[in-house]
Amino acid sequence: YYTDGNRNVALDGNGNLLITAKRESFGGQPFTSARINTKGIFEQTYGRFEARMKTPYGPGMWPAFWLLGANIDEVNWPQCGEIDVMELRGQQPNKIAGSLHGPGYSAGDAISTDFELDNSRFDVDYHVFAIEWGEDYIDYFVDDFVYQRITPEDTDGEEWVFDQPFFMILNLAVGGTYVGFPTSQTPFPQTIEIDYVRAYKQQN
Repeated sequence: YYTDGNRNVALDGNGNLLITAKRESFGGQPFTSARINTKGIFEQTYGRFEARMKTPYGPGMWPAFWLLGANIDEVNWPQCGEIDVMELRGQQPNKIAGSLHGPGYSAGDAISTDFELDNSRFDVDYHVFAIEWGEDYIDYFVDDFVYQRITPEDTDGEEWVFDQPFFMILNLAVGGTYVGFPTSQTPFPQTIEIDYVRAYKQQN
């Protein structure tokens, strides 16, 4: 259950924003968490979008930083397009995925690549997750490393819908087909610790 107010999302007093998932009954659900977005507040076409954050861990934890087409209410998903800057399965805390969803390449057929840390986990230290998005490409970054580029050719002839404004979303899901249900070994509460979120636009 995604709650409103500061029950599951709040500043920590040290300049970080925390999205917290709790094992508690609320609204008929066994867990609470939060999802925040910039819909109707900030939207942009092209540029660099990045977030510096530390992720949670454990089976059933599903943190994500992603973008949706601002026209979603008119054309619905996946026609609006979705850019997943990062998603993490809590049971694999050293690996994230960067994905692209659109008409003909969505859900399990999304265009996606994993990035894996060799000797650490994303819940141990802060990392910068980013995309650089231009007219005919989207590059995916972890810190300063580009691990994937997606272009219109990668859609196998399907429509490229990434030429319009998108808004940003940060959330911490609990359970779901991507990660499975939390187990007795999953510690709670769990948090995404967000140092900052930034968007840049190319001046030329």
